[in-house]
Amino acid sequence: MSTTGATADPLAALGELPGVAESVESVRKAVDRVYGHRIMRRRSNEITSEAALRGARGSAALSGADWALEEVRRRTDFSGDDEARVVGAALRLTAEAGQLLSIWRQSPLRVLARLHLVAAADKADRVGRPRQAGERVDEPLVELPLPGAEEAHGRLDGLAGLVMAGGSAPALVTAAVVHGELLALRPFTSHNGLVARAAERIVLVGSGLDPKSVCAAEVGHAELGRAAYLAALDGYVSGTPEGMAAWIAHCGRAVELGARESTAVCEALQRGAA
Repeated sequence: MSTTGATADPLAALGELPGVAESVESVRKAVDRVYGHRIMRRRSNEITSEAALRGARGSAALSGADWALEEVRRRTDFSGDDEARVVGAALRLTAEAGQLLSIWRQSPLRVLARLHLVAAADKADRVGRPRQAGERVDEPLVELPLPGAEEAHGRLDGLAGLVMAGGSAPALVTAAVVHGELLALRPFTSHNGLVARAAERIVLVGSGLDPKSVCAAEVGHAELGRAAYLAALDGYVSGTPEGMAAWIAHCGRAVELGARESTAVCEALQRGAA
C-alpha cells in the first residue's frame, strides 16, 4: 500500500471503497452477537483463553503447521521439528500480543520488533529488527516479489506513521492494512506471517472492536484456506481499489468466522452448565 498519496487519511479513504462499509457492518454484527451471549457475561475469561488457543492453531496452520486443535492443546514441548517450532511460535505470539496493546499506538515498530523476537526465540543479531540488504527471507508459503530492504524500511515507517496518527478508519480496515502490508513487505528474515496475524489481532483488540480478544481472525483465515488467503493477498499487493476491497472483505470474513467459533464455544459451555 502506498502511504504517501495526497489523501490526508488514506486508511479512511479505503473505508469508502465499494463493499467495505458492508464488510465493516457485517463484522460489527458478528462481534455483537458473541459479546451478547449470556455465557460471555459470566465466563469471558474462558472464552478468551480458548480463542487464543484456536487462533494460534489457525495462524500456525497458515504457516505450514496444520495440527489438530487437541494436539496443540495436549503438547507441552514445541522444540522438536520445524512444525512444532511454528506452533510454539504462534502460541508465544498469542500470549505476548495482549501485553503489547498499550504500546502499539505509541510505538508500532517497537511492538513489531518484539513480536519477531518472541516468534523467533533466538538471540541472533538478525532477530527483532527489520532485515538488511542482502539478507535472505525464510517465508516459503508467500511467493510474492520481495521488496528490497530500503523500500521495506520506508514503507514500514509509513505504516507506523499511519498507526500513530490514528484517524477515522474502521478497525477492520486498519487491521487488514497492517496485516497485508506486513505480508507484502516481509520486513523480517522469518516468521512474517505469524507476526502479521498477531499484529492484526492487536489492532482489532486495541481498537475496541474486540476488547476481550474472542474473535480470532486467525481461525477464520485458516478456515477460509491458504489458497483463498494468498489470492486475497494478491489483491492487496495489486494496489487496485478492487484488490484492496477484496482483501479487506476477506479479513472481515475471517473475523466473522472467528466470532462464530467463539459463539460455538459459548453454546458448548452453556450446554455443559445446563
